[in-house]
Amino acid sequence: FKLSSIDDDNDMPLAKITSIHVAQPPMQKLREVRTTNEPRRGARLNTMSSSQFRYTQTPSKVVHLRNLPWECVEEELIELCKRFGKIVNTKTNVGANRNQAFVEFAELNQAISMVSYYASSSEPAQIRGKTVYIQYSNRHEIVNNQSPGDVPGNVLLVTFEGVESHHVSIDVIHLVFSAFGFVHKIATFEKAAGFQALVQFTDVETASAARSALDGRSIPKYLLPDHVASCNLRMSYSAHTDLNIKFQSHRSRDYTNPYLPVNHTAMDGSMQPALGADGKKVESQSNVLLALIENMQYAVTVDVLHTVFSAYGTVQKIAIFEKNGSTQALIQYSDIATAAIAKEALEGHCIYDGGYCKLRLSYSRHTDLNVKAFSDKSRDYTLPDLSLLVGQNVPGVAEASAPTAGWQNGQVQTQYAGYHAGASPSSGHPPYYDIKWGKQ
Repeated sequence: FKLSSIDDDNDMPLAKITSIHVAQPPMQKLREVRTTNEPRRGARLNTMSSSQFRYTQTPSKVVHLRNLPWECVEEELIELCKRFGKIVNTKTNVGANRNQAFVEFAELNQAISMVSYYASSSEPAQIRGKTVYIQYSNRHEIVNNQSPGDVPGNVLLVTFEGVESHHVSIDVIHLVFSAFGFVHKIATFEKAAGFQALVQFTDVETASAARSALDGRSIPKYLLPDHVASCNLRMSYSAHTDLNIKFQSHRSRDYTNPYLPVNHTAMDGSMQPALGADGKKVESQSNVLLALIENMQYAVTVDVLHTVFSAYGTVQKIAIFEKNGSTQALIQYSDIATAAIAKEALEGHCIYDGGYCKLRLSYSRHTDLNVKAFSDKSRDYTLPDLSLLVGQNVPGVAEASAPTAGWQNGQVQTQYAGYHAGASPSSGHPPYYDIKWGKQ
């Protein structure tokens, strides 16, 4: 800095600073000022934020618990919290992952005692060996709003835990629940939660009695297959009041309507999944095949599918549709045996040379297709007046009488060369270019 002289007569200081020049040290040296033992600012905030957050929150009688084990029950929460005071209410399985809960104490100081204890303790709160994070809740009391499953009704939603759909028959379900009153209807289905059923009673009182007695209980062992250890029942009330059962089958039953149509295929159990020798589920067979067509570089029409699949038996009906961005088709035979032969022969084979239009086959749940008789996407070959319609030159019908005659694709014509309209291959296989069959 610079000094300037001052006159003594003015009673002023002897020196006056007129300017200051300070050389700024390099950034490298400034970084070296921080000692190696001093924690980084971000790290210090992270380690202290949890405890600071507990203290900066407004205290409440309601404590919020996070990171709970899956399906933590009320008894486990009470066991953790009861030593700090009287618990007046709880709310469990909160949040998208159902791993949060709320506990309400009778007095505010009891909640403060619990939060303060675990904030300063070296031992964290734990349930089933899992660390639980505790803080004050923004709410001052727990209001248990009833979910739809808690509102009493005459229809119960039953979840069967530890079993698959073919382990518990609809007759067993009826036997178990009819012990509490007349069962009107039963409908079974499979969802993400597993095998479930809707059981309809006459009134709310009967349904409530059945739920109170059976919820959390197991179906008697003698009613289950030998290899099934147990089947626990979980119940809630359904919003339905009257189930719409369309036909009697192994999946649905209406005990109030004896005139309801019967699905005989389903009733005799042939549609139920069976177990193979290895204990794995065997696919249920059907007279209707579901075909998924992969690598579809050429058009696959009803006529093409009829020519391919009729090599193994009489095709009754065909329906083509689009689903999930892919082309699929339903092909109906007269019986299951014919469909099984066609499935075994055609699975994984391609309609066209070069791996195009590959067939992936499975059995459909349908047994009788409801299709339009003659259209671009469906055909019913069971109509007896087909030839009469062709003779009358009805538009769109003449083409159906000769499935192989009108193809425009040159490659298709080459593959099926030598086969006149309506002819079937003498070898019993469709004239594919598949590597297993070779050229025809």
